[in-house]
Amino acid sequence: MSFTVLIPARLASTRLPRKPLADIGGVPMVVRVAQRAAASGAKAVVVAADAAEIVDACAAHGISALLTRQDHPTGSDRLAEACEQLGLDGADIVVNVQGDEPLIAPGLIDACAVLLSDRRECVMSTAAHPISDVAEWRNPNVVKLVCTAGAKALYFSRAPIPCWRDATGDDALPSPAPWRHIGIYAYQAGFLRQFPGLEQSPLERIESLEQLRVLWHGEQIAVHLSNERPGPGVDTPEDLQKVRDLVAREGAGGH
Repeated sequence: MSFTVLIPARLASTRLPRKPLADIGGVPMVVRVAQRAAASGAKAVVVAADAAEIVDACAAHGISALLTRQDHPTGSDRLAEACEQLGLDGADIVVNVQGDEPLIAPGLIDACAVLLSDRRECVMSTAAHPISDVAEWRNPNVVKLVCTAGAKALYFSRAPIPCWRDATGDDALPSPAPWRHIGIYAYQAGFLRQFPGLEQSPLERIESLEQLRVLWHGEQIAVHLSNERPGPGVDTPEDLQKVRDLVAREGAGGH
């Protein structure tokens, strides 16, 4: 089983401008993500960038990168173009590692790729971990999901699902614990290339969750259920400082 990691990266970011090039321990963030991904079992790790500046930064650190169009509306569109440029299609497995996850565990990347390889009836796989905090469960910025008995996604939502009808108080969590979605995806490359052309789902527009388009069109998503919480991602300047502090404590060469 072989797979390719693709990392979408774009300079435009409203909350953290020029995010892919943000310095973390002397290394641009997107490079650090790629270095973590390279520690997985991937046969190749490629950054799909929207700017030559990102490609150049990757090249300076020995990271493969390709230039994609600047007008892609989503990361999935950018990765679809990257698949085309790389000649990936059909049942080839592509793992989408977000460019703002500089502490991602290589083992999580492997787990998603292996799961999709084993579950060929699914066009995608993703991951989740149990929620232990009520505030996190109720936070609309935290995406939750519910699954079948066979660990396939039934639904993703920003709402606290499952709704606990018989809750004993506002500070209680359902048992078993609800699942928090981890934003990593493995795709069959053929499906990824088709995805941008699929009609948008009304649910996707309401929840602002692109993965709901997959379920709405009747496709299946396998879910790797992990007990481990991933390292923090970077969306804001505060997140960036938190990751910088973690890397400084662990050593700048911690990839």
